[in-house]
Amino acid sequence: MRFAKYLGKRLIISLITLVGVVLVLVLMTKLIPGDPARVIAGLNASDQEVARIRQSMGLDQPVLIQFGHFILNLLHGNLGTSARTGNPVVGEIATRLPFTLELAICGTLIGIVFGVLLGVLAAVRKGTWVESVVSALGVMGISMPVYWLGLLLIILFAVQLKWLPVAGASTVNSIVLPAVAVGVSLVAVISRVTNSSMIDVLGQDYVRSVRAKGSPERVAVFTHALRNALIPVITVVGLEFGTLLGGAVLTETVFGWPGIGQLAVTSIQARDYPMVQGIVFVFAIMFIIVNIITDVMYTVVDPRVKLHG
Repeated sequence: MRFAKYLGKRLIISLITLVGVVLVLVLMTKLIPGDPARVIAGLNASDQEVARIRQSMGLDQPVLIQFGHFILNLLHGNLGTSARTGNPVVGEIATRLPFTLELAICGTLIGIVFGVLLGVLAAVRKGTWVESVVSALGVMGISMPVYWLGLLLIILFAVQLKWLPVAGASTVNSIVLPAVAVGVSLVAVISRVTNSSMIDVLGQDYVRSVRAKGSPERVAVFTHALRNALIPVITVVGLEFGTLLGGAVLTETVFGWPGIGQLAVTSIQARDYPMVQGIVFVFAIMFIIVNIITDVMYTVVDPRVKLHG
């Protein structure tokens, strides 16, 4: 009952958020410099052609009318038509979304596995050279631009060693390099958060009691301390995963990965406003879903955390 109440409250808040996102998307065509219809039609198009495009896109209507049309189209699963390709926006996004999901999941898994292990190792070996090395690697991972790391990976593993494809998504191995490029920065962030959280938890009285009872160190660390240290880690993972779902723009561009990020860059360059609006709206939905799942994960990791409606 408590979970149902919480979920209902979150859904209401999410709907209000999405309505706000739609309003911003509608205002975007009014506030950006220039005439979207003129940009789409081209500089050499006639005034009649520009007027036709403006009317077909509803840009000649007041903001509230455009807002109502957008909401009505959403209820019918319609996000408009791409000005660049002439295809439905929903279809274009649906084609690219699986690739972005694949990259986000693989990169996040790399970040979680290696980030948590390195963070725990640094916390257990606090004050030793191990902690210094892990800390240095974390700083390097956070500071390293993803496009630069991506180019290094391509030069080494694709051009020199010829182990993996340079770009694209034509083979199963194509996901390796972009996932590693995304995962490295996540490893750096997650390891630092895990290290900080574990150091705090390992100093708690209940962990000292477990050790005093003669339990093995691995039991004290992984069974008792790590589970309680995962709350801030889950928060970071949720935020990073939600961002990746919105499209790892630089990574997808460097590796030619056909995901939402690359589609967003192409659409912005082509001034494809309907596609940009659709991508932003889908990104908002996915981010909301990830946040709700993250909140639920808190209760799974730590039953003491209660979801209040």
